[in-house]
Amino acid sequence: MNCQTLKADPQGIEKAGQLILHGQVVAFPTETFYGLGADGLNVEALQKIFRAKGREENKPLLLLVADRSWLPGLVRNIPPRAEPLMERFWPGPLTLVFEAAAHLPSLLTAGTGKIGLRISSHPVARALVRVVGRAITATSANVSDQPSASLSGEVFQALGKKIDAILDGGKTAGGLGSTVVDVSEVPPKIIRQGAISHAKLAPFLKG
Repeated sequence: MNCQTLKADPQGIEKAGQLILHGQVVAFPTETFYGLGADGLNVEALQKIFRAKGREENKPLLLLVADRSWLPGLVRNIPPRAEPLMERFWPGPLTLVFEAAAHLPSLLTAGTGKIGLRISSHPVARALVRVVGRAITATSANVSDQPSASLSGEVFQALGKKIDAILDGGKTAGGLGSTVVDVSEVPPKIIRQGAISHAKLAPFLKG
């Protein structure tokens, strides 16, 4: 597989979006690390991600959306307790877990019946989602259990022979990945600690 590097300009983002629409996998920058983007409804593309990362299929994949209006097509319902979290922390490094719509591939949900969604605050990531016009994956662009990548060169070194393209947006902020909160439960539950601290979330986790 020949992995091409694309500039994160409008032309490069457009090309990356077309690759994703044609079932390919593209690494792109987010507000934390580089992620792997594929069409969230394309099972073959999702399988490519699992193979590239060496990821176990019992681990779900999160999706990026362009804005909140996309949620009804992806989730069974939007519980009222999710609204203040979205209002306060989106766009940003907070992944919210909802009950998944029935049509979502089981590879996304790992058979849990739930789906994690986020709006990225990184301008390249947001532009890419809009170009694709549908939700895309954003799992970290690394081999499973290896360090996450904050440079396109690190992505190429780890995955260059296993993915189709890298959208080079320079160095990302790094730090911690997105915090994951399950809003399908009462009260909402932190599944993974990350870039948004428990202290900041605590007022929103009271049911």
